[in-house]
Amino acid sequence: MIKSLHIHPNQELIRACQRNDRKAQMMLYKNYYKAMYHTANRILENPVEAEDVMQEAFIDAFQKISQLSDEQSFSAWLKRIVINKALDVIKREKTIQSYREMMQHEIFTEAEFDDQEPDLQYKLREVQLAMQNIPDQYRIVLSLHLFEGMDYEEMGQILNLEYNNVKTKYSRARRRLIGEIQRLQNQQGKKEVWHVEN
Repeated sequence: MIKSLHIHPNQELIRACQRNDRKAQMMLYKNYYKAMYHTANRILENPVEAEDVMQEAFIDAFQKISQLSDEQSFSAWLKRIVINKALDVIKREKTIQSYREMMQHEIFTEAEFDDQEPDLQYKLREVQLAMQNIPDQYRIVLSLHLFEGMDYEEMGQILNLEYNNVKTKYSRARRRLIGEIQRLQNQQGKKEVWHVEN
């Protein structure tokens, strides 16, 4: 009886999906589609493309679900598919590959890592608004780290960048984001300063 407590809630659904059970696929889809849509949209900033990416990711996932050995890793596995597909869209439409090549050859100094600015924290809505106004290369790094909870190593694997390049890019992106938030606050005549952590 204790054994049943350790069964992952989606375990039976995933096993049924591996048997190509359509009802199980629909139930699993309903459990995850909103979260996967938001993941895609944070990267793409385009609801229509995010919807397409989310749908394609589920199709791929159900086709390859037999390869999934650990049912508890389904969410992370699916999210990785969504993120990769979203990045593929950007690569096609906005030539993210040229950004990667530039980053691989860029020379960084230790001064890049000096965090002399105070840690800042802002309301979620302000962060989301500001992220709409910063370049894709910064928005992607921030989305993966802040919203998807990826560390520098995971981000490097997805973006095909070295660890230090990712760290530097995140530092620059964060400064750009903070500057954009402050610009929006000044535009709106706000006088409050929101102190927050990294």
